[in-house]
Amino acid sequence: MEIEEVKDREEREPEELLHIEHLSVSFEQYQGGMEKGDLQVIRDLNVTIRKGEITAVVGASGSGKSLLAHAVLGILPYNATRRGKINYRGQELTQEREAKLRGREIVLVPQSIGFLDPLMKIGPQIRKGKKDKASRKRVDAILKGYSLKPEVGELYPFELSGGMNRRVLVSTALMETPRLVIADEPTPGLEMKLARRVMEHFRELADQGAGVLLITHDLELAMETADWIVVFYGGTTLEEARASDFQEEKLLRHPYTRALWRAMPQNGFAAIPGTQPYAAHMPTGCPFGPRCSRCTEECLQPVPWKEIRGGRVRCAHTEE
Repeated sequence: MEIEEVKDREEREPEELLHIEHLSVSFEQYQGGMEKGDLQVIRDLNVTIRKGEITAVVGASGSGKSLLAHAVLGILPYNATRRGKINYRGQELTQEREAKLRGREIVLVPQSIGFLDPLMKIGPQIRKGKKDKASRKRVDAILKGYSLKPEVGELYPFELSGGMNRRVLVSTALMETPRLVIADEPTPGLEMKLARRVMEHFRELADQGAGVLLITHDLELAMETADWIVVFYGGTTLEEARASDFQEEKLLRHPYTRALWRAMPQNGFAAIPGTQPYAAHMPTGCPFGPRCSRCTEECLQPVPWKEIRGGRVRCAHTEE
């Protein structure tokens, strides 16, 4: 990608499509015997998706990344409670609006191939029931872009490999012209060449005006493609930074984000001791506190979400 192109995207002030503020998600469940309680999995999540940009959400397994996608689309389980503010195009994203926009303006590329209908052929699933000649040609072109033959459209999911079905999942988002695409771990199981091609398609959608929320564990791919990177840990947003900030450790703001940077192969593959705490045993204050060398009493209190150096961070010790 040319430096001028990246600079041009950074200097724009795109329209805000999706704004999520102080989102929390908890689940009612039995906690021994007949006693019920709430397990808070997402505690304080903040994300902004802008028109024409890709915002990548990264974090360890169990940090709440996939749950974010389900919360936006209104497809949480019956025992879940969602709190906080979710605005889409300047208006509250109510259950009624979610139902109208889901699959039309707001499209999900799900993580699991189990979302494919096992009793329907691939072609009709991508076309979403359309039978006209133009739609069929469009499907053939999309399949070709993912190195899949046109005959794949006449097969059922069980006749394809896991990697082929994952490419089919991504194809479903390309059939429409959505305003907002939510891609939940779209590249696992794909060889690097195809994974990069998938990311290029999301980049093309963004460049055509869509906003893309990319949920991924692959920080390297996110750095190559995204405009913004949001770091989750323990159900909490710790940092929002431009992808270009990840070129140097000193540009990053939170100790956990810097730890992720150092853990990348090209930066030394350095790991930090400890693991992300389970939701029921989350510490007070900064969730990364028990693993942070800079943790003080101040970190054990609620830490505000603040703007610093063109990004945002939740850290008691980050300097301006």
